[in-house]
Amino acid sequence: MELWQYDATDLARLIRTGQASAREAVGSVLARLHKVNPAINAVVRVLEEDARAQAATADAARARGHALPPLHGVPVTTKVNVDQMGLPTDNGVVPLKDFIAKEDSPVVANLKHAGAIIVGRTNAPAFSMRIFTDNALHGRTLNPRDPSVTPGGSSGGAGAAIATGIGPIAHGNDIGGSVRIPAYCNGVVGLRTGFARIPSFNPSAANTGRPIGAVLMAVQGPHTRTVRDARLALEAMARGDRRDWRWNDVPMQGQPPARPIKVAIVPEVPGGYSHPAQVAAVRQAGKHLQAAGYVVEEVLPPDIERGVELWHQICVTDVFGGLWPTMQKMGDPDGIASMSGWLELHKPVDLPTYVAALTEREGLLFRWMSFMQQWPLVILPTLSDLPPKQVADITKDGQEKVLEAMRPALLAPLLGLPGLAVPVGSHGKLRTGVQIMAMRNREDLCLDAGEVIEAAEGVVTPIDPAK
Repeated sequence: MELWQYDATDLARLIRTGQASAREAVGSVLARLHKVNPAINAVVRVLEEDARAQAATADAARARGHALPPLHGVPVTTKVNVDQMGLPTDNGVVPLKDFIAKEDSPVVANLKHAGAIIVGRTNAPAFSMRIFTDNALHGRTLNPRDPSVTPGGSSGGAGAAIATGIGPIAHGNDIGGSVRIPAYCNGVVGLRTGFARIPSFNPSAANTGRPIGAVLMAVQGPHTRTVRDARLALEAMARGDRRDWRWNDVPMQGQPPARPIKVAIVPEVPGGYSHPAQVAAVRQAGKHLQAAGYVVEEVLPPDIERGVELWHQICVTDVFGGLWPTMQKMGDPDGIASMSGWLELHKPVDLPTYVAALTEREGLLFRWMSFMQQWPLVILPTLSDLPPKQVADITKDGQEKVLEAMRPALLAPLLGLPGLAVPVGSHGKLRTGVQIMAMRNREDLCLDAGEVIEAAEGVVTPIDPAK
């Protein structure tokens, strides 16, 4: 077994105990990158020279007997939309190709503090605003399982990198599914953390502020191949930064819930089409948990359809007043077409309606929290349909179908809740998959359930890109 095939937990142990060096680990992952990345274009900036230098420093620290952090020497990737000092935060946008970050964003700083070595930057669509990863600056990322369908977005580069063994941890972020959807499309694990769990801002833009929807919904999170690595990455990424007023200093492990833990599963999501393979995946996840002692029932949480509508009302109004004019000036044709279709299908609202939507969101969150007192876990499909074909969102009809499939992915961001995407079953070349949602700050419950499902389904192993 080569070092690039190990998960982060085992690779960190091998480096810590001297059975492998950081230089060997980084060299192995870089060799894998050079072998598979040309076929998928997941990593769009390779940091080989710096990574090898950092690995040498890491090995010297171990030789001197220094205390080693949890990810010491482990190769990881970061997404092009977060600040990494000395590199462009280009966000897949041509006019931003020379927008150089002067300091690290907290999540990047936290990965470095944990000892991780960043070997590359992963691709995203222009302004990270599609579930397709394609832009005029870096080109298109392909799904290694089936290049005809999307690798997901906006963290599609991260998901494809993890699936093919380009590092065991890939950073991503999520406001409408951008960690969970790439995890689903590429058949890996993806953790959308809850509101304020990981400090989240770009120093290059922090002084200008963000729309309220992004403040409430946008979070950072990891892609991994094992659930235990998602837990490890979360602990590393969640180190505090008091400049982010939202960051919560709360334990990673919450109070044990009443046993047996009750799970509400939602195989068929109200408000649109649900593909039979995704329906079956949710029910199969429920069977895995039931076999492990969970109590599982098909129960609908409150007002799912209205929750989806509220996500659109809040986010589309934010975008129309802020990002849309910038997208028209700086974005690429497909990004503009995709956003234009969204704005046509879901109209921006006036100020009273926008404020009313935010108020209604608060009431819906109360109803969900009340529901979760009885049902601490909720399982839905990650998307209600199979991954769409590449560039399916650049026509109005295509975008309508994409947004219909995204229904279940919008609930966790709207409510600020964590969601863990894990593969369950398969359909042709692709893995099917579910997301496990819990109350705020209860990522531990998602991860515990994810490990049960993983034990039944088998651990994800790296794949070679499909031809």
